[in-house]
Amino acid sequence: MTGNKMTIDAFDGSSVGASSVEASSLVSSSGDGADLVLPLTAERLRALFTRPWGGPGPSREEWRQLYADGVRFSDPTQSSAGIDAFLAAQEGLVKRCDDVLLDAHAVALDQSTAFVEWTMVLKIKGLLFTYPGSSRLILDGDGKIVDHRDYFDFMLPTFTPVPVLGPFLRWLYGRFVA
Repeated sequence: MTGNKMTIDAFDGSSVGASSVEASSLVSSSGDGADLVLPLTAERLRALFTRPWGGPGPSREEWRQLYADGVRFSDPTQSSAGIDAFLAAQEGLVKRCDDVLLDAHAVALDQSTAFVEWTMVLKIKGLLFTYPGSSRLILDGDGKIVDHRDYFDFMLPTFTPVPVLGPFLRWLYGRFVA
């Protein structure tokens, strides 16, 4: 990349499901058993934000290669600081669910900022909860992620299936956007 030129990997129009990108593409082996840390690219971000049903997510080592030790993370439900707290948040989400699907759509990346559009589907007690969202990632001079902020609507997808509460939230949302 040169100057402020941005690399864009546009939405491919595929449905939510398994992607051909695997988390194993986050790290490359040098042949002597040592892993090489590859530069952060749109392809690596797509791999990081892709998890097929029943598939593994990135390993702790893969996360650590891409995220700075002092990474700040926030989404509509939590905030954390530090790589250990970030990893605990990721692992906690997976443990609370029967399964997790994460499908990356669009990736935009320049020298210091990246955006990833995604769909996350959580399977909990046989119910599917679908969250379309995006992540803003701020990179340090070494290309590691130092700030990760997720944007998505937590309330409506989570509580729409709940009797009484779901219809109330739909009514309430309607009052604000009507």
